[in-house]
Amino acid sequence: MRELARRIAAATPEGRDRGVDALRALAILGVVLGHWLVTALVTDSGAVHGASPLRSMPQLTPVSWVFQTLAVFFLVGGRVAARGHASARARGESYRRWLGARTARLSRPVAAVLVLWGVVALALLASGAGVGTVATLGTLVRSPLWFLLVFTALTAATPLVARLHPLWPLAVVLHVDLFRFGLGGPEWLGWLNVPAGWLVPYCLGAAWARGRLAGRSTGWTLLLGGGAATAALVGWAGYPAAMVGVPGAAISNLNPPTLAVVTFGLAQCGAALLLLGPLRRVLRRPLVWAPVALLNLAAMTVFLWHQTAMMAVTALGLLAGHPLPGLHTAPDGAAWVLARLAWLPVFGLALLVCLAAFRAYEQGRTGRHGRSRRASGRRPALPGATRRV
Repeated sequence: MRELARRIAAATPEGRDRGVDALRALAILGVVLGHWLVTALVTDSGAVHGASPLRSMPQLTPVSWVFQTLAVFFLVGGRVAARGHASARARGESYRRWLGARTARLSRPVAAVLVLWGVVALALLASGAGVGTVATLGTLVRSPLWFLLVFTALTAATPLVARLHPLWPLAVVLHVDLFRFGLGGPEWLGWLNVPAGWLVPYCLGAAWARGRLAGRSTGWTLLLGGGAATAALVGWAGYPAAMVGVPGAAISNLNPPTLAVVTFGLAQCGAALLLLGPLRRVLRRPLVWAPVALLNLAAMTVFLWHQTAMMAVTALGLLAGHPLPGLHTAPDGAAWVLARLAWLPVFGLALLVCLAAFRAYEQGRTGRHGRSRRASGRRPALPGATRRV
C-alpha cells in the first residue's frame, strides 16, 4: 500500500491543487453516505416503497446538515469549469470543442446507467413486479441525474455566468420564495430556484477561479453569515430544518431549492474554503493523498452507481426469506439506525463491484480504430489527474 501510494503521489502533477480534489471527494462521500443513511426500501406485501428515517425520527435532522453537500459540488465545479474555459480560450480552443469534451465525460457513464436500468426495469415488469416497486427503484436511480442535468446546463453557461456576482441569483431565490410562501404564489415558481439556487455556489466557484475568494475572512464571512441566515429562516420563517426532502413534509428544502438550502450552501462553501489550508497540508502525505486521488478518478461512477449498490444489497437480502432489520424494515427507531450502520460496509463492497464493472465508461478512451490509449501505447491518465464531476 505504501508503494502504491508513493507511485500515485509521484504521478501527480506538481502544481495540482490537492485541496480542491479533497473537497470534491468529501462532497461525494457526503452524498453517498447521506443517501445510504436517510433512504430506506421497505418491503410490504411483496411490494417495495421508499421511506425516510427523518420522518419518524426528526432528531436525526442534523444528519442532513452533515451529508447534504451539493453546494460544495457546485463550488468546486464552478471553479474547475471557469479555469478550464479560460485555459481553453488561451490555447485558442473553441467553445464548442471545450464544451463537447466536458459533456462527453458526463454522458458516457450516464448512458451506461440508463441502458442497464432500462433493461432491469423491463425485466422486473416482465417477471411480475409491481409498477409501484419499479417506480420506486427508478426514482432512486434517477435521483443523481437531476444534479448532472443542472450541472451540465451551468457548465454550458460558464462563459455567461463566470463573472456573475452570486448576489444576483441569490436575489432571484429570495424573491421566488417571497412570492411562493409570503404572497401565496403558484408552486411552479419554485422551479425557477433550481438553476438560480445552484448558480449561487457555482458563481462563487467561478469567482474563486479568478482569485476573488482569497483570505480566510471570506470563508468566515460565508460560514457565519450563511449559518446565521439559515438559523433565522428555520427558527422564525418556518422553513424545514432538514436540508433534504422528507416524505410527507409540506415543504422540501431541496426539491426545489429554497432560500434556506441556498444560505446553508453558502455556509458550507465558507467551511470548505476554511478547510483548504489544513487539507493541502495533510494531503502532502502519500498515504492520505492516494485514496483521494483514486476516488476522484472514479467520481462519476461512485456518484451514479451508489444507489444501485444499495438496491442490489437490498434485493439480495430478500433471499433470506424474511425482512432484514435496517434493510427491509421501516425506519422507525434506534434499532433501525444501528442496523443500517452495520449495513454500510456491505453497501460499500457492492459499490466496489459496480466500480469494477462500470468504471471503464468513465475512464475509457478509444481511438478511431477502437484501440484504447493503453493499447495504442499512449500514456494512461495519471492517478492525480482527476476527471471532474
